Amino acid sequence: MAFNSVVLIKQVPDTKNITGQAMLDDGTVNRAALPAIFNPEDRNALEAALSLRDRCGGTVTVLTMGPPSACNILRDSLFRGADRVILLTDLRAAASDTLATSYILSLAVSQLPDVHLIFCGRQAIDGDTAQVGPQLAEKLNLPQVTYVEELIEASDSTLTLRRNLGDGYEVVKAPLPLLMTIVGTANTPRPPAARRMLKYKRARGKTELLKEAADKFGKDATDEIETYVQQRSEDLSAKGLLIEQWDLDTVKADVTRCGRSGSATKVHRIQSVILTGTEHKRVEPTAQAIGDLVHELIEDHTIG
Repeated sequence: MAFNSVVLIKQVPDTKNITGQAMLDDGTVNRAALPAIFNPEDRNALEAALSLRDRCGGTVTVLTMGPPSACNILRDSLFRGADRVILLTDLRAAASDTLATSYILSLAVSQLPDVHLIFCGRQAIDGDTAQVGPQLAEKLNLPQVTYVEELIEASDSTLTLRRNLGDGYEVVKAPLPLLMTIVGTANTPRPPAARRMLKYKRARGKTELLKEAADKFGKDATDEIETYVQQRSEDLSAKGLLIEQWDLDTVKADVTRCGRSGSATKVHRIQSVILTGTEHKRVEPTAQAIGDLVHELIEDHTIG
């Protein structure tokens, strides 16, 4: 059987590069202060969907909810083999918590026909809640299997999966349609394909075209901007290079359930943690000195 899969991905701030400006006063992440990357376990989810398509046939649609800059990870998805990509972007969805996010995504997925499988990364590194996938399954009234590490067998009506339980594993058989969350140990994501990079590096979304036009003609040149965007959109669409762009109206969302107003999670207090050194020891860059340091760390049980 060929499977039509939807992969939900997210552009996240690179938490390996945290600075003092990483958080705003209202408790939300200052995304402008950190470089944006493809959420790591979402790449594993994409690879799982692509591998299944390569084995059984079907399609892979990638959907992300985020700012216009998230087109970068959609292009990356096209480079790796995605058949279709969709950006869901709307300022009214800003600051959505997991409840609001899963509500919006559930409406978006419902717009797609004949979905057999939904792949999500286990969690996003900017929140570490691992809640969106399970909440989405609940809203779509779908069975779910979390912490998936391997797709063992696929039939017309079920998937047999191995779940990573930390200190062991569990093999389960689940009916379709199905939502899965994929762990980082599930696979090694394929690299972008050079031929697809050459083709899809020119893929653009409508918001990106608007920015191009504003830079070219000036923000006040409304007529020129409108003409430019329309012509470029038609040209890119004819070549299969126009990134689909949806908003809350497209998915028929109740805006009171979106964004900050639709989020049950509120930040009560932010505490800054400052790490300071209390003492230090100088180690000479010699094999003997480094060996003595390692022995000392083992002796006081710091390592080992």
